[in-house]
Amino acid sequence: MTDLESITADLAAEQQSLDDVVAELPPEQWDTPTASPGWSVRDQIGHLTYFDGTATLAITDEARFQASLESLLTSGDQMEAMTLFRDLTAEELLAKWRANRRGLLDAAAGLQDGQRVPWYGPSMGAKSFLTARLMECWAHGTDVVDAVDGHRPPTDRLRHVAQIGFITRGWTYANRGEEVPPGDVRVELTSPSGADVWTFGPEDAQATVRGPAEHFCQVVTQRRHVDDTDLVVEGEVARDWMAKAQAYAGAPSEGPAPRGQR
Repeated sequence: MTDLESITADLAAEQQSLDDVVAELPPEQWDTPTASPGWSVRDQIGHLTYFDGTATLAITDEARFQASLESLLTSGDQMEAMTLFRDLTAEELLAKWRANRRGLLDAAAGLQDGQRVPWYGPSMGAKSFLTARLMECWAHGTDVVDAVDGHRPPTDRLRHVAQIGFITRGWTYANRGEEVPPGDVRVELTSPSGADVWTFGPEDAQATVRGPAEHFCQVVTQRRHVDDTDLVVEGEVARDWMAKAQAYAGAPSEGPAPRGQR
């Protein structure tokens, strides 16, 4: 199995793990509020549905993708209506998400290693593109699982999210218009299976982040405040990064406050 095939398989598995949570929800639970302000469970799934669809276009039809991008950028206060499918019933939305996922996975099967895919901002390499879709599914899925008290055990697929979280340290600062503080950070994470320790960064770094991989992924996707995790953070540059970490594109955001301050 090639790297692209492996990432595609992991993406499919991550999507299915969230499907397993929402498929059994009664319709009224799709309206449960989530941690994202103003967004319900159905809005989280609607968001994934829309961007899985445009990801398919980005791979298969760049002209149509660019047209959809222009439409989105000029949608103004209609953006949420366009991207969240609030006119659909829960059953219809689930069916549309499944269809868009299938389309994306079918399109991904035709990607070649090293191929660039257009997206919102700079184009992305094929592997990074699919990995970002996996991260998005897992992060928004975390909001859903939290909201409905669902069961979605962490898996070693989180290595993809952890790697994005590490390599986007520089992006976190650039996105805020700040210089990256000097000094390296070493990250050492225990995999969900407990079989491995995933390491990123030089061994002689003066600052470190250590702990469960799931907790690191929750912090870099801004689903948890670092104080609400079991991460051990040593060194000022590591503490500053964990306070600001943002592994995804978009305007700078702060993430959740510690539980005691909400």
